Amino acid sequence: MASTTDPSVDHTTESKMATASVMAAPGLPTAAFKPIIVQSQAMKRKLEHVDFTPREHLAFEEPESVLMMTDIGFSEDTGVSPVAVSQPFRLFTPECIQKFRDEVLSEEVLEKCSYKSNLAAMQLRGYAPKYVSLQSNTKINNTDPSIRYAPFTHAAWHDPATLAIVSKIAGVDLIPNMDFEIGHINVSVKSEKQALAEREAVESSADGSKPWEDDKPVVGWHRDSYPFVCVTMLSDCTNMIGGETALKKADGGVLRVRGPGMGCAVVMQGRYITHQALRALGAQERITMVTSFRPKSPFLPDDSVLSTVRGISVLSDLYYEFGTYRLEMLQERIKAQLKSLKDDRAAGKKTDTKALKAFLDEQESFVHRTNSEMVRDEDVTEGHQPEMGLEDVKVVDENVQLTTPPNEEEEVEERDAKRSKVE
Repeated sequence: MASTTDPSVDHTTESKMATASVMAAPGLPTAAFKPIIVQSQAMKRKLEHVDFTPREHLAFEEPESVLMMTDIGFSEDTGVSPVAVSQPFRLFTPECIQKFRDEVLSEEVLEKCSYKSNLAAMQLRGYAPKYVSLQSNTKINNTDPSIRYAPFTHAAWHDPATLAIVSKIAGVDLIPNMDFEIGHINVSVKSEKQALAEREAVESSADGSKPWEDDKPVVGWHRDSYPFVCVTMLSDCTNMIGGETALKKADGGVLRVRGPGMGCAVVMQGRYITHQALRALGAQERITMVTSFRPKSPFLPDDSVLSTVRGISVLSDLYYEFGTYRLEMLQERIKAQLKSLKDDRAAGKKTDTKALKAFLDEQESFVHRTNSEMVRDEDVTEGHQPEMGLEDVKVVDENVQLTTPPNEEEEVEERDAKRSKVE
């Protein structure tokens, strides 16, 4: 999730976007549900330990098609892969989804990992790594599942089989961006009476009456903070109207991609595509799990930012993970460059001064970006996520067509590791 003025995004493509009408910046939204509904469910959940196993918990079926960046008007080298977004595909078994729900809707997670912002009324974050308070004098051990709120969810997204599926669809080898960003949950819950009223209102609208007016998106227009996301549906989509993802094309037009059903997922390069999650009408709940990814190779660009997650995070935990992996990337790059220098000298080659200086310039920019993303705690506004000032897409809108991405049979080639945009 990132603002349109973020320096980490290639603005040559961004400038092609048409200007949209600007809305007044709203304050924190009023939740369209009563938290007690979810809390009462949490009280009844029994958290039994279950090991994630691909044989029992993965039910992968290939997506029918994949939308490429060029299909929405961007160049294929925008971002870290030519892939824009996949059609929904089956990923997890019903048993796996139920275990996800048991963990993320547990009383402990709802009490300690819940956030709200100006873009979303309820979000659950940071529950995969259960950090121990530094004041407890207890050593943090991220490999110990006993200190996690959601060990099953954590294991599912770190499993090699899951990563292989997501990477294949994305067209580049990916790993979870950070444990803190595993399974970000967007929640919208309403009563059966409210859901019925919505269905009746939509049917009335289809007959020529006034359009449904209470269809504010679950999450407003934004760009993700991280290169790729995998969005998994945890709710029953029966009777659900809407729930699609709206994408802003390079020419300013809007394209809607069908939302996933329960147990299904969508892979999207959300760092480089402006998008919003449309509200699902006619259903009592819409709960999605969003897991963020970055390239596995430390030599590929990492355009990750923290602009949309600082205000909805425990900064100490977020900065620890962000700083750690960025420094590890830098370490691997320097080790490789040092080996190259020594190998060239051993082979009797002259030092390529131009190439060495270019490498150092890139790493200097990388360090500066890392530092600038870690804003001082006192300068971060709790609950604030940057807004893009674009008009929301209505759930019922005849002017915006639900488009099925074209079928792509050619394999996606991994982008050149030495692309000049490395930061």
